[in-house]
Amino acid sequence: MAPMAFAGSPIERADHIRCDADALAGLMNWKARLLRLDGLNPVFGDDGALEWGTLAEAPQEAELVFLGLLEGKACFAAVPDDGATGPAYANPSIWNAMQLLSPGDLALYGGARSLVDWHARHRFCARCGAPTVVAKGGWQRHCDACGADHFPRTDPVTIMLVEHADGDRLLLGRQPRFPPRIFSALAGFVEPGETIEEAVAREIKEEAGLTVRDVRYLASQPWPFPSQLMIGCTSIAVDDDIVIDETELEEARWFTRAELEEARAAGPAGNDTLIFPRSFAIAHHLVTWWLDR
Repeated sequence: MAPMAFAGSPIERADHIRCDADALAGLMNWKARLLRLDGLNPVFGDDGALEWGTLAEAPQEAELVFLGLLEGKACFAAVPDDGATGPAYANPSIWNAMQLLSPGDLALYGGARSLVDWHARHRFCARCGAPTVVAKGGWQRHCDACGADHFPRTDPVTIMLVEHADGDRLLLGRQPRFPPRIFSALAGFVEPGETIEEAVAREIKEEAGLTVRDVRYLASQPWPFPSQLMIGCTSIAVDDDIVIDETELEEARWFTRAELEEARAAGPAGNDTLIFPRSFAIAHHLVTWWLDR
């Protein structure tokens, strides 16, 4: 499969520095770089790449998180006043970032966004409610009141192909919020006490009424809206009678290989029936894998 958007960050995470307060303090000097963000949105330089500044530009009271080392320089980002509040896709800056940034910059921005957003939304202890402070270079928050430690979370989400047993059809669905003609692979959060395979089967049964077998892992993608790991899988449907959950999906249908090939060939505008999943989404890679294997 082709490289995934938001994967492949060029930054060295340098965990050994996160754990060493003296070493970290020694890197917070004029050589250090500060990733410029507008809230949670990326700031573009004149060359269209991510823009960097110095630590002197950070707001005086801002919490700083250590992103890692890039080209031998320590990189930081400032936690914004507020975390994410609305759908990421409603923000044009997010679309621009996904379509304009280089793969390395996009991956670096995605990791930074997830991290600072988590800090902005977790300033108080989930155990006792007291304020928490940044620890381990920003990869932990500590509560002085009760001693609890809190760590940035990543939520596992399965996103899965449903292949028809005849080998020529693929199930795709659309949520009510999707623009017209956009269909994608079904997806859902992994619940406590589930394996990935069980989550795939459950979500397909809940959303489309289909029983599946032979669940297999294909690929994964970090998705920083706010902080998910998309776990791409494939499965084979035991039956083909779709019964959709209308609270989750507006429509689900079987697409033939020919229909999907036609939509792919039509490009970003799609055809009269379908817009092929966008290249920055793992669904694009999953459907492409199915067509090309």
